[in-house]
Formats: sequence, C-alpha cells, structure tokens
Amino acid sequence: MNKNLLPEDKKKIDQLESYLDEKINYFLGYPVAFDFDYSPLYKFLKFPINNAGDSFYHGGSYHMNTHSFEREVVCFFADLLKAPENNYWGYVTNGSSEGNLYALYLAKRLYPKGIVYFSEEAHYSIEKNIDILGLQYQKIKTQITGEIDYSDLEKKILINAEHPVIMVANIGTTLKEARDDIQKIQHILDKLNIKKRYIHCDAAFCGAYAQFLTPKPYFDFSEGADSIIVSGHKFIGSPIPCGVVIVLKHNKEKVSSYVDVLDSLDDTITGSRNAITPLLLWYSIKYLGAEGLRNRLEECLTLTAYALTKMKDFGIDAWQNPNSLTILIPRVNKELQYKWQLATHGKFSHIIIRPGITKKMIEHLIQDLKEESYSNAQKEI
Repeated sequence: MNKNLLPEDKKKIDQLESYLDEKINYFLGYPVAFDFDYSPLYKFLKFPINNAGDSFYHGGSYHMNTHSFEREVVCFFADLLKAPENNYWGYVTNGSSEGNLYALYLAKRLYPKGIVYFSEEAHYSIEKNIDILGLQYQKIKTQITGEIDYSDLEKKILINAEHPVIMVANIGTTLKEARDDIQKIQHILDKLNIKKRYIHCDAAFCGAYAQFLTPKPYFDFSEGADSIIVSGHKFIGSPIPCGVVIVLKHNKEKVSSYVDVLDSLDDTITGSRNAITPLLLWYSIKYLGAEGLRNRLEECLTLTAYALTKMKDFGIDAWQNPNSLTILIPRVNKELQYKWQLATHGKFSHIIIRPGITKKMIEHLIQDLKEESYSNAQKEI
C-alpha cells in the first residue's frame, strides 16, 4: 500500500472493504452477478491502456490498448446473437445505457425523421437517450406481464405511418423481466407497409442467456434485429460496469468517420474507452464459453424455482414471468428494501436470481418477509 497514506486514510480503505463484504450478503434486488475472480488480470492495472478508436480498424497510432481482446469479445457475442457473418460490428461500452444510446444514435443517423417507439416499462435510459438525441417518440402501453401492448403499438404507428419506425424492444424489462417479441413487431410493420424501420433490442440482463431458453424469445439478428445490447456486469459479472453493443456493419459504415489524431476510425460514443473491461469479458467468455453460460442459466432457473416455491409455501404472494429469473413480491417496507437492496416500483419489489445468489440468502430473506407480514398483521389488530 502507498506509504504516504495517513493511518486514517488506510483505515478508510479497510472500512470500505468491510462494508462491501457485509453488503454483498444482502444483495438480491439488482441484476448483477458477483461470483467472479479476476485476480489473474490485476497486473494490467499498471498500464495506461485506452481503447480509443475502432478495434476492428487495422491501424491507429495509440498502441496501449486491448483492441484484439475487444474484437474477440464482440465476435463471441455476435455469434451468440446470430449476427450475419462478415456483416456485424460492435464495441465494449461503459454499460447498457451507452449501448442503447449508440443504437439510437445510429438509428437517428439512418432515419433522421424517425419516431422512436418504446414501452412504458423500458429502461429509463431509453427516454433519457431520446432526450439527449432530440428524437421524436411514442410511449406504448404494456400488458400486465410487462410485455408491450401490440395493439397500442399498431395504433400509434398507424397514426404516424409517414415516418420511419425506430423500435426499441425489451428483452427483459427492468422490473418484471418481460420480453417483447420482434416477430410480432415485424408483422405489424409489414401489415402497415413500413419499409423504413430499425429494430433495437435492449437485452441487457437476458442477452447473455436468452438463446438457451425454451421457448427461445424472438430477438436475435436472424429474426430481424438491427442492433442488440448485452450487459457484461449483469449475468456474466464484472467489478466495473460494462456492456457490448452489436450492430449491422453495413449500417455502421454509413456513419463512420476518420479521426486524424488517432489515425483510426472512431464510431463509438466516447473517445477514450475502458481497456480493462474488454479484458475482463474476454477472460470470462474464455472460462465460460457458450456452454458455461447455459449452465449458469440452468443453475439460476433451478434456484428461482426453489425460491418461488418456498415463498408461496410461506404465504408470500410471489410470481414470475415464464422462464425468468425475476420474482415479484408485494412492495416491502423501506427497512427491508434497503437491507436487501431491493429494486422497488409501484406495488412491487423484486428479487433477481443470478450467479452468486445462494439458498441461504433466499431463506434469510423469506424469514425477514415473514416477520414483516407478522408485524403488519399486529398493527392491524
């Protein structure tokens, strides 16, 4: 440790570690895996690495980067998401919000007069990014499950039929893990004879495992997606937020620009880019592979079924969408919300089963929920 640090500064660092060591045991409400170990990569923290520029562009004067690892990561996810061979491009982002921003930016460049359609249960980054880009939009109603209301979508597209459609499909909504069906969306676009269209799939949490679900959701490139984003820190796990955005190369090339100072293309949102996160994701996919992701899913589905059954056995009104890792329960009080770090909205709080969660954590939460119910019952007497 730095010898110049004062004793109280060293104490602060130790206190932070102790605090996080304790809080990780009560971390059930957000889609972030925490069963990782990247210690073999710590040695790269001594280098000023920066992934500025396009990792697929063979050139550039800034060589302190991990571009070759980033390319492998992009290629892995492009294959997983069935992107057309030799017609895809992407990069490792700061997170899925940036991936959504990039997809909408690309769609705007292709269709400047396009209208963005997204559901009421889309991630909050969608509306924020639309505001940043100054895009027109229509917000669409959802079904009780959280899936988009296709009849409302058709009605609103019909009203604006002279404008190109920029569609944001949710492949796992924030609260209910609902998934929109881009096959149904395309049928609507075909019916209304909408030729100018762009379909973006926000698959932040589910994208790393949705291909292994039965039945498989309709969301990948072979089924009509123009771009897809997947988070790296959610189902896979990373100490640093990150994500991967994959787009069709022929679309990206229409907006590419050369940057003289880098002697490279830079088609990304930011200039300087994290060079550690591509290394982390590369390490994970080499360790896991597609089969490892499938196994992680099976383990999580098994634990989700266990948790749901236990909750119902104890009289907790819990439910889930089919094949999801998200369990919804009646809204908990602030004390439990903060203790278990539960995302809460409207009438519901939710628990997300992902790698790192244990049966012991589930059982501890259920005990707390039972005690809360008993306490509420006593107040009503």
